[in-house]
Amino acid sequence: MTSLALAAAPPLFGYRPYWARRFGVAPELPMSRTEMDALGWDCCDVILVTGDAYIDHPSFGMALIGRLLEAQGFRVGIISQPDWTRVDDFKKLGEPQLFFGVTGGNMDSMVNRYTADNKIRSNDAYTPNGEAGKRPDRAVNVYSHRCREAYKNIPVIIGGIEASLRRIAHYDYWSDKVRKSVLLDSKADLLVYGNAERQVTEIAHRLAAGEAISQLKGIRGTAHFVKQVPGEWLVKDSSDVDIPGSVAPHQSPYLEQPACADQTGNVLRFERHLDSNKRLQTVIRLPSYEAVKDDPVLYAHASRVMHAETNSGNARPLLQQHGNRLLWLNPPPLPLTTAEMDGVYDLPYSRLPHKHYANAKVPAFEMIQHSVNIMRGCFGGCTFCSITEHEGRIIQSRSEDSIIREIENIRDTSPTFTGNISDLGGPTANMYRLACKDEKIEAACRRLSCVYPGICSNLNTDHSHLIKLYRRARALPGIKKILIASGLRYDLAVESPEYVKELVTHHVGGYLKIAPEHTETGPLSKMMKPGMGTYDRFKQMFDKYSKEAGKEQYLIPYFIAAHPGTTDLDMLNLALWLKRNGFRADQVQAFLPSPMSIATAMYHSGKDTLRKVSRKAENISIPKGIRQRRLHKALLRYHDPKNWPLLREALKKMGRSDLIGNGKQHLIPSFQTQGGVAAASVKVAKGQRFKTKYTGIKRAGKGA
Repeated sequence: MTSLALAAAPPLFGYRPYWARRFGVAPELPMSRTEMDALGWDCCDVILVTGDAYIDHPSFGMALIGRLLEAQGFRVGIISQPDWTRVDDFKKLGEPQLFFGVTGGNMDSMVNRYTADNKIRSNDAYTPNGEAGKRPDRAVNVYSHRCREAYKNIPVIIGGIEASLRRIAHYDYWSDKVRKSVLLDSKADLLVYGNAERQVTEIAHRLAAGEAISQLKGIRGTAHFVKQVPGEWLVKDSSDVDIPGSVAPHQSPYLEQPACADQTGNVLRFERHLDSNKRLQTVIRLPSYEAVKDDPVLYAHASRVMHAETNSGNARPLLQQHGNRLLWLNPPPLPLTTAEMDGVYDLPYSRLPHKHYANAKVPAFEMIQHSVNIMRGCFGGCTFCSITEHEGRIIQSRSEDSIIREIENIRDTSPTFTGNISDLGGPTANMYRLACKDEKIEAACRRLSCVYPGICSNLNTDHSHLIKLYRRARALPGIKKILIASGLRYDLAVESPEYVKELVTHHVGGYLKIAPEHTETGPLSKMMKPGMGTYDRFKQMFDKYSKEAGKEQYLIPYFIAAHPGTTDLDMLNLALWLKRNGFRADQVQAFLPSPMSIATAMYHSGKDTLRKVSRKAENISIPKGIRQRRLHKALLRYHDPKNWPLLREALKKMGRSDLIGNGKQHLIPSFQTQGGVAAASVKVAKGQRFKTKYTGIKRAGKGA
């Protein structure tokens, strides 16, 4: 079974184009047989099924993959938001020659539909006119079943954020149980995870060359089933990597190495005895689905091991038994080079919704139509965030010239462009071209964060490339303003005062969003976020440069309620900090346990999974009950009269009745009128209103 051997990835645009390239470039990928006829197609080679409206823009995953496959010579059709209750919509483009590609869309379908309180959302930003209910729950499963029903002999390949984060046995917040890998539940042939350009391109060309879907083994960034482990592979049990159960106290593996020169530590101690060749042929056996579904501690152990295998430079395959099926998870795909990134983003997108939607507005498109994605990936390692699990830690950046071309294209072709670029960013605003100082160290590193508990000494934090890009972009003719809307890593920004000055002077539209997430050490240590001292340093710089520029500008801090490791006292202290600093939260949402994240493993197990997981280890505070989660949200909105009865009761139980009263030193008033409005109101500094976020699933349009 040597086909499971990992091979070096060929250049993304190095394949010989498929013969159908002769049909040329479609104005937009077809969504109907009429459009196919107009292009001269008798069939599609690949049909992509998505839960989103089809927007031909690189921030939408299906458009990016579709245009990439078109550039490889394949005829690609789109089935967008089909009626999943019947098979007819899945047949409307006919039978694809190679495969169906299925995704729930730019967001996990469950996150898209349900709030953190498990209430159904009233709208869907990825649907025309924001209409809700246009995709099913667990869309990947439902769409895959319908594709199989439509054409039973055509391979079905699943991907996107929903499949990516559910690739192994995972805790599912909405059913409150551990579910099987989505590959099993969907009955698909192959799962593609992470950014899928390399995998999908290789799959398409190999299928076109006559290989069967069952032969496509060993492709990085994919998961499939195997009958048995090939004889040349050494199997290591996950307990050899990280032993669950009773262990002696020790430091978190993320704190053991201040730099990345030696990343073996106790996480992978057995590797000291393996030569490099043997290590390349090692597969890690995770506890089976049957073992983790009823054992939260064992689930947390499996999560720790899986997260240790996320660096494409050193990750090994993982095995997980599901009944009589053996799931094989290949290592993550290799990052795209700058030239490959340029090639992907330089493809001929119309940057518009498909004409099928006529004058309907798609809210997600309205928000990002004039934004430019300059990079992907994140080395921050925030435990509540899904970016690393999906896109990886290594930053992949476009060239400055490619970014400038896209800005000029927006300026010259967008019918609604008024001169303002809404964002130059990605998963973060300021990781563009930041990387480890040594490629060998980067390839060997096993830390999940390059910036926690402090910035790694091997990390290059030079922001000069980003400063140069900003200056060149805003100097373009016809460009009035370049705004930065992506989340800013202020702990990195303070390392470059020149960058902060450039940002504050030219690229803030009155408000700048940053995410301290909390003020207290307990929750911050479970999030792997810096302390408030770093926030204070950044705020001083922000205020200084705003004043020098003669601008009245404000920071908008984001906070998470009810994150694992957060106590009622932590939330009270956060509320007091908000009051002292004159902040009022307009909207608050609680932590939402997205599939596969480290914080979700904490939520499910009640253990600190940043340390070795022991059955005897002390449980951490997990705000799970509805009442406690409501309290944590209410503390963030201490100023809302609707929350005062709950807060009065809670403060009395906490022995903090001293915070109830009508003076400036009090958090909430002691009484309220019949209409719910307090006799005494609290004044708030101008501009100090903000929103809080609830989860690490970033806008998927960034690097989707």
